[in-house]
Amino acid sequence: MHAVLNANYLRVKLKDLFPVPYDRTCMHEFVCQGRIAGTAVHALDVSKRLMDFGFHPPTNYFPLIVPEALMIEPTETESRQTLDAFVAAMRRIAEEAVKEPEKLRSAPHATPVRRLDEVKAARELVLGDRTPG
Repeated sequence: MHAVLNANYLRVKLKDLFPVPYDRTCMHEFVCQGRIAGTAVHALDVSKRLMDFGFHPPTNYFPLIVPEALMIEPTETESRQTLDAFVAAMRRIAEEAVKEPEKLRSAPHATPVRRLDEVKAARELVLGDRTPG
């Protein structure tokens, strides 16, 4: 029940900046578009920048029928304060997309590992610890 309330709360709070293609009461998740109109910022950039604010990034590019999809799934344990902090982070990211797009395109900045080459990682799997002896 709380997951449904949380998802609908976020959907309503964000839909003015992140279009929601299926804008109706949702269950425990909703999908919005992560591309900021008039910028070169993509959903992946938004997700990577969210990590700088301490949030686990949403699922990217799924479902496939929504361009630049971000699937946002708040759990039932999220507090109102956490939801509002997430909304504030997303609003700041939308503002940065217009004023400082490179900040998003090079994110994350506050994590131990910077942006990875995801294509290379998918092609050259490392399935174990590679630290020497």
